[in-house]
Amino acid sequence: MNMRVSGRHIEINDSIRSHIDKKVQKLERYLPRLDEVKVELSKNATRSTRDRFTCQLTVWDHRNILRSEENSGTIYTAIDSAVKKLSHQIEKVRGRQKNHHHASLVENVEALLTTDPNHSRPDYAEEEPGGQIVRRKTFPLPSMDEDEAIEQMELIGHNFFLFLNPDGNAVNLIYQRHDGNYGLLQPQIG
Repeated sequence: MNMRVSGRHIEINDSIRSHIDKKVQKLERYLPRLDEVKVELSKNATRSTRDRFTCQLTVWDHRNILRSEENSGTIYTAIDSAVKKLSHQIEKVRGRQKNHHHASLVENVEALLTTDPNHSRPDYAEEEPGGQIVRRKTFPLPSMDEDEAIEQMELIGHNFFLFLNPDGNAVNLIYQRHDGNYGLLQPQIG
């Protein structure tokens, strides 16, 4: 397992690093094929002592990308809360993987990742600040139906998800509306 820990406006000392190691090892029990863990810690300039520290955890296993973010008054509490939130997501994923309907999602993503060894995880490339585009991401485009896209969107904690819809063999974007429902963008050329 590869673990990357970074801090913004906070120094990552040995005590914080060992606390993170201890908590992440607990996640390995639930995700035995854990590939990579990215931990981003930050100290926020805020008057509220409840939201002074932020911990963002991103986990890649051989099937899924899971993400959690939590704010707290202490860095240790933020780490504990983010790990707890991620463990709930892992339980949700494990329950879905037992369902045969969700097995097709896992197979599609796993097949896509194994056919292109250069794109096993998203690549992040930063652009120079000052221009219009400040960040570019490349990622594999999975083929899945709308229900599977909604599930994957909820797993990564975003409010939109780009996917290849096999019905029309076209790229679609599903997003969560403010009223709690979902919207689907289906581009047309011309």
